[in-house]
Amino acid sequence: MTLLATHKLESFYGDFQALFGIDFGIEQGEIVAMIGANGAGKSTFLKTVCGLLRTGADAIVFDGEPIGGIAPGKIVQRGIAMVPEGRRLFASLSVEENLLMGAYTKRAGPWNLDAVYALFPILKERRRSPATALSGGQQQMAAIGRALMSNPKLLICDELSLGLAPIVVKEIYNALPRICSDGMTAIVVEQDVGVAQRISSRLYCLQEGRVTLSGASSELTREQISQAYFGV
Repeated sequence: MTLLATHKLESFYGDFQALFGIDFGIEQGEIVAMIGANGAGKSTFLKTVCGLLRTGADAIVFDGEPIGGIAPGKIVQRGIAMVPEGRRLFASLSVEENLLMGAYTKRAGPWNLDAVYALFPILKERRRSPATALSGGQQQMAAIGRALMSNPKLLICDELSLGLAPIVVKEIYNALPRICSDGMTAIVVEQDVGVAQRISSRLYCLQEGRVTLSGASSELTREQISQAYFGV
């Protein structure tokens, strides 16, 4: 079953058009990666899906209902949560308080403090610490945990590996299959093409606000991806 689909999705920053006719779909329980150079439109696409940028109502359909233009808070209540680029934890709150902020929708589901702490034990050890006292990798874990606390149907991850050491990136992505083991669906924006192919079943490439390539991750060649990525 298709959980999220966009149809000829367009998005603007004022008079500047950033996305041009994006057709995208993801099935229930699937992990789909999105790649592209800086400025390709990846984060704009995620922000539009999450309601941070407006678009036509029918341009985005989630769980069978049009959600384009709906306020971000209502989209979270419907079951979409985003792990934003740069983590964006609340600096004045402890780790545990940051996690609890994700539960404000009170959606039913398997994710609670105990489940997040089982996924990332270091967060339980540091639960009373200020969020700013965590390492970059630990902050990313906290940002993921905060999103999971809303018990979403769709988890959207924007640049999980940004600024992190390879060993930390591996640890975080090793958690993704566990996160999705109960049917969670995930969209992952990732700069590392190799990682994007490894962790996803399908892949989309964006360039200058348009989809230039899509297909099964295991079947796309590096030559195809390079051409779509760089436009050469």
